[in-house]
Amino acid sequence: MSGRLQNKVAIITGASSGIGRTTALAYAREGAIIVCSDIRQEARGEKPESSNLTTMQELQNLGAKSIFVKCDTSSAQEVEELVKKAVEEYGRVDVMVNNAGIAIEATDPRPVWDYPEENWDKTMAVNLKGVFLGCKYASRQMKSQEPHPNGDRGWIINLSSVLGLGGTPASAGYVSSKHGVMGLTKTVAWDCAEHRIHVNAICPGCTDTRTSMTKAAFDVSEVKSQLERQHPFRGLGEAEDIAKAAVFLASEECSWITGIGLPVDGGYSSM
Repeated sequence: MSGRLQNKVAIITGASSGIGRTTALAYAREGAIIVCSDIRQEARGEKPESSNLTTMQELQNLGAKSIFVKCDTSSAQEVEELVKKAVEEYGRVDVMVNNAGIAIEATDPRPVWDYPEENWDKTMAVNLKGVFLGCKYASRQMKSQEPHPNGDRGWIINLSSVLGLGGTPASAGYVSSKHGVMGLTKTVAWDCAEHRIHVNAICPGCTDTRTSMTKAAFDVSEVKSQLERQHPFRGLGEAEDIAKAAVFLASEECSWITGIGLPVDGGYSSM
C-alpha cells in the first residue's frame, strides 16, 4: 500500500535531532526518499528514552532510500550544494523542509537593552537567512522540473513558531527571526504559485524534544509547569505532533493550501 508521500524526494534540514529527525522518519514511513541534512549526523540532547541510533541508521532500519549531506544552512554555497546533491542522487526535489534553527534565548534570555548583537546576528543567520536560502535553491530546482500528475511541482515547508505569530519577553532575536519566516513564507508563496509550488509554514508551540533548544527550560519544573498551562490542550507538544502536520503539508491533501502559518500548539495561539 503506497504512502501519502510515495517516492517524493524530501530534503530536511536539521534532521539529526528533534522535529527534523521525527519528520524524516514520518516521511519515510509515508514512502518518501529522504535527504537528511545537518551540521553533524549525531543527535543532540534527545530525550532519555530516544534511540541511540542516528537518523540515518533509523531510516536504514525502515528500508528507506536516504542519504546524509552535511550543510550549514547559513551558507549559500552549502545550501545550493545540498539541493544539487539531492538532484544528482535522485533526479529532483519534491519537498523542502526548512527546519534547522537555534534558540539562544533558551539558555540566555535577555531584555532588548541587554541583547548581544552577536546573538542577533547568529540567530538571523540560521533561523531566517537559512530558510531564505532553502526557499531560494529549492524553488529554483522545483520550477524547472516536471510536475506531478496533479500539476504540482513542489512543496516547501518552513518551520516558524507560535512566537512567529506573537511575542514573549527577553527573546528579541528568536521572535523576530520567526516573524521573518512568516513574512518570507507568504512572499515566496506568491512567487511560487504560478509554478504550482506550495509554500507553507508550521508554527509549533512548546515541543518537548529535549534538544538544546528546549532542554534548559524543561528541566526547571516551575518553567515547565507554566509552559504546560499555556497550552490548554494536552500541555506540551511532542515532535510527532509537528511531524504529522509536516506530512499533511507535503501531501496532495493540501491541494489548495499555500502561504499559511499552521499553528500546531495545543491551543497556545488562541489566547
